[in-house]
Amino acid sequence: MVPRCVPTTAEEVVCCAGSCEQGRTGHRGVPGHRPGGRAGVRGAWRPGGRALTGRGAADAEETRAELPGEGHVVIGGDLGDPAGAQRIADTAEEALGGVDVLVNNAAVATSEDNAHRVADVSYAEWQQVWRQMVDVNLLGAANVSYCVARHLIGRGAPGRIVHIGSRGAFRGEPDHPAYGASKAALHALGQSLAVALAPHGIAVTSVAPGFTATERVAGRLTGESGDALREQSPFGRVGTPQEVAAAVVYLASAEATWASGTVLDLNGASHLRM
Repeated sequence: MVPRCVPTTAEEVVCCAGSCEQGRTGHRGVPGHRPGGRAGVRGAWRPGGRALTGRGAADAEETRAELPGEGHVVIGGDLGDPAGAQRIADTAEEALGGVDVLVNNAAVATSEDNAHRVADVSYAEWQQVWRQMVDVNLLGAANVSYCVARHLIGRGAPGRIVHIGSRGAFRGEPDHPAYGASKAALHALGQSLAVALAPHGIAVTSVAPGFTATERVAGRLTGESGDALREQSPFGRVGTPQEVAAAVVYLASAEATWASGTVLDLNGASHLRM
């Protein structure tokens, strides 16, 4: 089968199709957070594959138009809605002729607008941010993972699920505790699913990027704030979407089957854990 890859909206989702057994890039799969973003999809795409991503419909269509080849698919939906998550997975399964690789790359990312320091927000504001981040970052990923896994099991096909987590799950997010908690839970979900789905030939992994230079956060890399972010790593820079994409490509390959259950740090030694 020709490998193909498809993400969607609701912040962002990635679905891919192809042959996991041959270890090719861009297998059949579905959604996740945005350290890779549009550039990450470009970086993960390989000749013969199909790929697409976008924060919104216009962004997704623009990315699809830039990709070579045919058969790329845009599927819109709200991952925070359980029915919407199921529709995304089911639509991708049908449109791609089956989903082999799911990259959970959609998330409500951190920003000053959704900062929720305990001392600075009301209880109502606190509840609102927690609900939004948990619904998309954790439950959306869990629901799509369930739907894709059930399709794989039903077809008797091997598969890959890759969660895009965060360094913040380990070092803490004092200004965005709901984000840090949702990503820590996403890592734990990946490890639980790795054990549960291994008998079905489905490998599940996670990556935990540090700060990554995507289009969305370009403004934070200027001036003193940018200097401070680059100083977090002894390399004196932040990560790139292509580096995240390269890790996902490996974890989605047949060669990475034995890595199932792992959480791969991608933070340039800016945070080390035992």
